[in-house]
Amino acid sequence: MAALIPFCFIYMNSKESKQRLHPDAPRTIFTLCSCFLILKLEGKASETMVFSERLKSEREKKGWSQADLADKIHVSRQSVSKWETGKNYPSIEVIINLSDLFGVTIDELLRSDEELKDKVIQDSKQLAHPKWKVFCDSVFMLGVFLLVSKIIIFASNYFFGTSIVMPEGVPRFLSNFLPLFLMVAGGIGSDYFKDKYI
Repeated sequence: MAALIPFCFIYMNSKESKQRLHPDAPRTIFTLCSCFLILKLEGKASETMVFSERLKSEREKKGWSQADLADKIHVSRQSVSKWETGKNYPSIEVIINLSDLFGVTIDELLRSDEELKDKVIQDSKQLAHPKWKVFCDSVFMLGVFLLVSKIIIFASNYFFGTSIVMPEGVPRFLSNFLPLFLMVAGGIGSDYFKDKYI
């Protein structure tokens, strides 16, 4: 319909139109086209309601206050208020609960709110492989623990004259470089998973 507007102008200014059409027809055609465009744009605006507006709309449809909704999903009223004003976004678990509570799909809640979509993607990445990140962090911490232990043993032997030695059969190379290797490997792995999943 929008594509007809230029043709309406061309036809309205032609000699044929001035002979065939009522004098008010060009104005009427232009008004109809304009109204159609306005209605179309308003329809798109309502389709692209952001999450905060959608949440408030769904809550008001049910006749609930912010406190009522907060009780139903086990959060504070302030959290609901922040979501409705767009100051903050809920976690993916809360979005699923809201979807079930209001009887709408998650897609309907998230549609057109790019910032919230990004947050949901981040949340899902965090849930994807947290075990690998925890494992790498643990390897790093083990390396730190071994290094600190080695420094304490060395300082104790040097300053206090103790004679603590590494167990027999452990290669000297391994005891010297294992803490450093664990710290480097754990740190690299932790950074990799942090960048990929967080």
